[in-house]
Amino acid sequence: MNMTFPTLIDLRAPALTQALQHKLDNKTKPQGSLGRLEALALQIGQILGTETPLLQDPQMVVFAGDHGLTARGVSAFPSDVSWQMVENFLSGGAAVSVLARQHGIALTVVDCGVKHDFLAGLPVGSQRPGLLVRKVDGGEQGTADSSLQPAMSAGQCRQAIENGMAVVASLPGNALLLGEMGIGNTSAASLLLARLAGVNIMLCTGAGTGLDGPGVQRKTAVLREVLARHPQATAPLDALAALGGFEIASMVGAVLQAAVERRVIVVDGFIASSAVLVAHALQPLVLQRCVFAHRSGERGHEFMLQHLGVQALLDLGLRLGEGSGAALAWPLLQSACAILRDMASFESAGVSEKTDAPSLVG
Repeated sequence: MNMTFPTLIDLRAPALTQALQHKLDNKTKPQGSLGRLEALALQIGQILGTETPLLQDPQMVVFAGDHGLTARGVSAFPSDVSWQMVENFLSGGAAVSVLARQHGIALTVVDCGVKHDFLAGLPVGSQRPGLLVRKVDGGEQGTADSSLQPAMSAGQCRQAIENGMAVVASLPGNALLLGEMGIGNTSAASLLLARLAGVNIMLCTGAGTGLDGPGVQRKTAVLREVLARHPQATAPLDALAALGGFEIASMVGAVLQAAVERRVIVVDGFIASSAVLVAHALQPLVLQRCVFAHRSGERGHEFMLQHLGVQALLDLGLRLGEGSGAALAWPLLQSACAILRDMASFESAGVSEKTDAPSLVG
């Protein structure tokens, strides 16, 4: 399957990068003493193209979809939890809802293919606050069982990507925080990691929603079957269609659109990173726009981060998903911008700079 995407520009423009680094080095502190916060400030300045970055109207978008592969027992929870959790997001009771509210982040849930009608009983044309229904044609029951056939057709995959692009294009702000919901989607992420990064599926597969040891072994065996079912699905979009989910494909589109618009992309955990994995395979420069919020407790995430050559900001053992880790990391991005914008320089503060210590003569 082929799609054409806009070409991304390299954000590491020498003039801006040098100006940002000079500004950071001349703050009232020893050079590098704010550690990775300085690298984060530099990256955000590069993304937004300014020495005085300000994050505005941050958007947390939670992409939701169901997976036919759950029929094979790869999750400890039934697929009904997907739609029930979407309702929890909309009512404000989920972890990501609480954290988004705490940090002033707008929250939007996108129904990419959940086995539920969230508008049932409402007049035709009605909408629910905070919900966008963007079901893929023919995907009202979620993706197909990828152990039997491709999870999506090429057309469905393309539509999901385009939906994700359109959602981001419709939202304000210069920062996108990625979230997701879909029982079975750790399986899809594990499959994409195995296929696109060449990691053994045994190393990619974790407990997901809470499988015990034998459950993880059964899950691994099913995922090995899926990979064997689709040996030709090696190109990024072919692998996405065969193995992925509607919500992951929609996130791929969201990442590509946000990258074109030079939004700061805050990547949550394992599932969101799998979307970046695909987007990176299509457009490597997307990584310049991505801040990886945390290293998930889900087993495959460490291998995914290693493959991408990136380091996450936090390591709290999180494996909830939803965008919860992205919301928790958000204050660090705000702090990085504030340091770059507002912290005094040695010159402006009248503070003496470091001098070379005189050599001792004896």
